[in-house]
Amino acid sequence: MYNDGYRIERLTGERLADMTSLHKAVYGKTVPSDFFARKYNTAFTGAMYTGYLAYAGDVPAAFYGVIPCFIDYDGQPVLAAQSADTMTHPHHRGKGLFIKLAELTYELCYHEKILIAFGFPNQNSLPGFVNKLNWQVSAQMECFIIPVRALPLEKLANKFPVLKGLYRFYAKNVIKKHASHQKGFTSSLIGEGFSGLHRDSSYLGHKTYTESFTIKAGNSSVWFRIADGMVVGDIDIEADDLPDIIPKLKKIARQLGLRKLQFQADKRSALNAFLKRYANPIPSFPVIVKDLGARMPLDKIAFAFADIDIF
Repeated sequence: MYNDGYRIERLTGERLADMTSLHKAVYGKTVPSDFFARKYNTAFTGAMYTGYLAYAGDVPAAFYGVIPCFIDYDGQPVLAAQSADTMTHPHHRGKGLFIKLAELTYELCYHEKILIAFGFPNQNSLPGFVNKLNWQVSAQMECFIIPVRALPLEKLANKFPVLKGLYRFYAKNVIKKHASHQKGFTSSLIGEGFSGLHRDSSYLGHKTYTESFTIKAGNSSVWFRIADGMVVGDIDIEADDLPDIIPKLKKIARQLGLRKLQFQADKRSALNAFLKRYANPIPSFPVIVKDLGARMPLDKIAFAFADIDIF
């Protein structure tokens, strides 16, 4: 398949190495060799490698893909997909490759019986999705940052590579004291009556291409990453823990040498309302949706930060 001199190929296991080299060309960073294999192997959904690469000769020039998953709608799992990596090599920008690859990917979604797609674009990508690809903005995430007085152990470890291994060992031992027996948990938003990501054991088993931790703080479950602070992906707060949950998380963050708690919460969620007691909201990701046949009411769909592919 060709487009203005570019060869376009569907993503396959054999082409994952090309994604790794394209990522290095776009971002200047090397990801682990198995990163994209783990991220795009979504066999548990019945659909996998859902995306396309464009090549200039043998050089990967652009990629767009989605990650199949399920959304829990009225108690039933509906096949969905998250809009994920969008990459164009610096030498091949302005050629319309993103739009072409996206259109092909949505055709593939129809073929795979994916009924709805959702995403969290940055402000640069949002106009293309809405104006050229007919996505709809369905919700808005807000960011909350709560400072923590702590020795900057994480920051020092990132600054001096010799300390990284030591910090990782130390952090895992701290987390072990609070660790939950489970890895992730059901979306807190489903309990609020929203249609949310269907996080069953298969999904949670797949969601291991980035490192995250699940702990107990009192009787509440907290799913977080260490990334310039304690980045909380979702939290299932028990009512009895409400007065104490933030102080408990600050204490754990202090032990880990993390200087802030960071949350991302849907403006309509109970977590958003709760966090306003502790910090002013900062506008963050818009949530966009492309209905491919599900016909779900947009005001009933909500996501947590743990649902985003970068978590």
